[in-house]
Amino acid sequence: MDKPALILWALLGIAVVVAVCLWANRPRRVNIDAPLPAAFPEQSFSHDVFAGLLETYVSADGRVDYQRWHDTPGHVAALDSYLAAVNAYSPDITPERFPTRNDELAYWMYGYNAWVIKGVLMNWPLTSVTDIKAPLEVVKGMGFFFQLRFPFGGQHMSLLRVENDKIRKGFQDPRIHFVLNCASESCPVARPHLPTGEELQELLAAAAVKFVNDSDNVFVDHERRTVFLSTIFKWYKKDFVNHMVALGRPAKHGLLDYLGTVAQEPLRDDLQQATDYAIEFRDYDWGLNSKD
Repeated sequence: MDKPALILWALLGIAVVVAVCLWANRPRRVNIDAPLPAAFPEQSFSHDVFAGLLETYVSADGRVDYQRWHDTPGHVAALDSYLAAVNAYSPDITPERFPTRNDELAYWMYGYNAWVIKGVLMNWPLTSVTDIKAPLEVVKGMGFFFQLRFPFGGQHMSLLRVENDKIRKGFQDPRIHFVLNCASESCPVARPHLPTGEELQELLAAAAVKFVNDSDNVFVDHERRTVFLSTIFKWYKKDFVNHMVALGRPAKHGLLDYLGTVAQEPLRDDLQQATDYAIEFRDYDWGLNSKD
């Protein structure tokens, strides 16, 4: 067989492999068939049902009692009713229900978190969202965060798209990474309080302070001259550094400059001494954030 023919067959083989991969990992739509919550507002959007469920099933330390939730059909149905509202309305198709940017951001963040919980309950029991795999799993979490498509405002989207396109690009506020919850041990804790409007800014600020000042996420080891950080800061470094630049405060020391704006004592002083330290990112724990 001559060389051009070999190249042609090789390209054909590659095309077949790519086609098989795309077919195997084709999107899987998740649908919701439930009525809207009772007495749902006619001109705004309410997160009250979801907040009430979180109050019931999220512990003080942010762990979720998935087992008890799964075994309570009435509350599974209540979550479905909230998600029916997430599907029926959105800032894209019913902007009049979301009068401020804070209201829009709240919709996307809380809707994301609600669908994560629904995804766990749909596949219960499991030990990690990464147990929900694509047939040809190339990247950990691909099945849950990319292949599954959840309805937001009548449009099916992957959680990856909601996070990157709707939230990160749409609002450019790195604090969202301290509120979005991926049902994993290394994620920010689940929060029952779901404010909207101006109060949302208070939640974002408090979430940032809690996450950054937790030694599991940010720890300065002076003896080893190393700053140990959550992998979240590796994945989204650009968001944190760009935020500093947007504020007119160029991040000379990269992530450390952002962390210094949120850190409390004694961490703030530790970070000021660590500008020439090495940075290591801790392994991400994808274990489920379930209540024992």
